[in-house]
Amino acid sequence: MRVSVLHEAGLPRPYNESKPLVVEELETPEPRRGEVGVDISYSSLCHSDLSVVEGSRVRPLPMALGHEAVGRIASIGDGVDDVRVGDHVVLVFVPSCGQCRTCLAGRPALCDRAAEANGSGDLLHGQALLRSPDGARINHHLGVSAFADHAVVARETVVVIDEDVPDEVAAMFGCAVLTGMGAVINTAQVQAGQAVAVFGLGAVGLASVMAARIAGASDVIAIDPNTGKHAVALKAGATAVGTPDEAAALAAKSAGGGVDVAIEAAGSARVLAGCLEVTNRGGAVVAVGLPHPSQELSVPALQFAGMGKRLLGSYMGDAVPNRDIPRYLEYWRQGRLPVELLHTDTCPLEQINEGLEALAQGQVVRRLFKA
Repeated sequence: MRVSVLHEAGLPRPYNESKPLVVEELETPEPRRGEVGVDISYSSLCHSDLSVVEGSRVRPLPMALGHEAVGRIASIGDGVDDVRVGDHVVLVFVPSCGQCRTCLAGRPALCDRAAEANGSGDLLHGQALLRSPDGARINHHLGVSAFADHAVVARETVVVIDEDVPDEVAAMFGCAVLTGMGAVINTAQVQAGQAVAVFGLGAVGLASVMAARIAGASDVIAIDPNTGKHAVALKAGATAVGTPDEAAALAAKSAGGGVDVAIEAAGSARVLAGCLEVTNRGGAVVAVGLPHPSQELSVPALQFAGMGKRLLGSYMGDAVPNRDIPRYLEYWRQGRLPVELLHTDTCPLEQINEGLEALAQGQVVRRLFKA
């Protein structure tokens, strides 16, 4: 099997020259009890992958990267009897166990066992399977390791989808759509007539724009310093676009003189603080982006008790993948969720480092890699 492996984080840019990811030939492992093997057709490059390469999201190395993909089940381990070889599946990066306190509370995106396994580079049902040709351990990225032509994952990592969904569409549902849509629908629970601002127009932020329109928001303000993304945001459903310097003025034009919900999808504590400033009394700010661990948030504390504002964290969009992915795919079928707008282009897996550099420069939203 062909797998893209990161051996050293923090290599200098441009990544198309330093080449932090190496496509290697590894022995294909067999799925253990509770696991399945998936032949990957397309994987999708996300800022979370880039943050591991940069070193801001510290992970055990070497690691086979990638956490968003689509494919077909190729093999099935013992104890798995609810999927079949050939099933069309989306892979998600939190394989919830269904038994821990957060799963039992109805929040599987925060599964304790999955968080432990993902952090250590293992799989939900056992230690890492991947090995280098000399037998050294290679860690799994978020239980998926999608930049490959095959992956062995926990059964809980896959969501079976219908055959009518093109792989190039389905490839973006396991992270970008699940996270961005869920931040609006599950975490913020945006209601019809509310005003929403989305800060950061990567794939997650643009999915949040689409979700706000589906929820019936009266105003959907899309903010990003990269003006090249503004046209895409308008096609996605934004009613107004602007740069961060224009955010306050745009929010002031909404019905309540501010927004009811602000989505922070830029991964910046400074932007998060700015979201609170443009949010109305009683409004909510949803933190979706992943800031560098060294960043700290400093805001007037009186905004919360004194103004009734809420600051909500949203990991993987507070998703229940087996519930949400089919629901979001139905929005796509209805023409209400134009996720094709997120797909910038497709490249062969061997060009993964060129993709990292393009993403770092803000040249792409979602670049897909064909295995």
